[in-house]
Amino acid sequence: MASQTGAIVQQSLNALMGDEAFLPNLQEQAREQAFLSLAAILSTPNKVHKAFLRITADSGNVVRIPAYRIQHNDTLGPYKGGIRFHESVSEEEVTNLAALMTLKNALHEVPFGGGKGGVVINPRQYSAKELYLICKKYVQYFSDVLGPDKDIPAPDMGTGEREMDWMMAEYKSIHPGQPYLGSFTGKSVINGGSLGRREATGKGVYFTFRYMIHDFLKAQSSWLSGSDNPFVQTAIAHSGRPLTIAVQGFGNVGSVAALEAYKCTYLHNKVTAVSDRNVTLYNPDGLSIPALIDYAAQHQGDLPVTEDALASLGLKAQILGREAVLYLDVDVLILAALEEQIRKDNVGQVKARIIVEGANAPVTGEADVTLSSRGTIIIPDILANAGGVIVSYFEWLQGRETQFYTEEEVHKLLYDKMQKTLNGILPVFFGDPHPLRQNCYIQAVMKLSTMLYRQGKLY
Repeated sequence: MASQTGAIVQQSLNALMGDEAFLPNLQEQAREQAFLSLAAILSTPNKVHKAFLRITADSGNVVRIPAYRIQHNDTLGPYKGGIRFHESVSEEEVTNLAALMTLKNALHEVPFGGGKGGVVINPRQYSAKELYLICKKYVQYFSDVLGPDKDIPAPDMGTGEREMDWMMAEYKSIHPGQPYLGSFTGKSVINGGSLGRREATGKGVYFTFRYMIHDFLKAQSSWLSGSDNPFVQTAIAHSGRPLTIAVQGFGNVGSVAALEAYKCTYLHNKVTAVSDRNVTLYNPDGLSIPALIDYAAQHQGDLPVTEDALASLGLKAQILGREAVLYLDVDVLILAALEEQIRKDNVGQVKARIIVEGANAPVTGEADVTLSSRGTIIIPDILANAGGVIVSYFEWLQGRETQFYTEEEVHKLLYDKMQKTLNGILPVFFGDPHPLRQNCYIQAVMKLSTMLYRQGKLY
């Protein structure tokens, strides 16, 4: 198991060990044994599935592609987690992400366990036909462990509704006469997907930030105003004044979060920078996010990289290197690209005082400690980017009931769910000096541990 998740679990259990209100029936030796059992269960996956997909490429050559499906924990319900297509995929990475899905679902009280899948490819280097074959083979190789009540994949990096449609169709072919709509989520609407699913993660990312800085602080200003907690002071300093926002990553998550910020009427937002795999665009007076989204939609998801391309949109911006977005003098930095973007070697250059993790694990543990010691607020992935799995749950429910919600209903349900989580977490966070990430992990581990204890799985 990746040491990162093992450390998260152990730190959370250490914090809970001395809490007499947590599992009060367990005392002395029985308590020690139970906590050792919890550490073993939560820091290791239940099952690791690996295969080499056999694909006939367009060239006629047969290739073998490594693929994974990791099932971490199903205490709360069927395994749930995305399938990513990326050249950096590894067993360790997928295992760690599966564990984080377990914790995320527990935190938000979504009745799913944690799973994750991956295929070691760069999808840009494969034709549509080859990707279709990869999707079919993935389902064929893992068909015995997937299903609406077993393990329900969803899109992740490098995959989308097209790939989920292909995979669901293959699942249906392999399991004729059995329920299939809930076998995959993130599908197109015509194939049983949910309205609002594609935008869900990005909308949730921005909502968590907005709710903290605007709604929560406004409602709780009386008891927060005199606090000497450095995170409270950072939040108050960024409340009620114009804010500049930079967004790293301009895919489904980053572009939607940027658009939410651009349109927001609750806060005086200005999106001054966005980036993708090629470039950072920066304008201190603000960027037109709708124009950039339209451009990216017509150029395979890429942002403009030349002055002429910007001029064709009527936009002015400085064209900077792709990593420059991390170091700009902005109030808020939304990280919606890859893992480990802020690390020990570059954390000293980061100026933003509020960081929102739209991607999974974009801030390393060492960098997190450094930033938190400065009073920088990090809204962690486990809290901020859960919109996708929450709406996947709604899609799964709709598939079972074959009754479908409107887009407005989906987004209201999403915000209500995330607001409930935030209302449980933020008072604890602003009431003590520990980082928000630590508070979230403790809450998630506490819920999982309580369930495991009540199910008799600690003996």
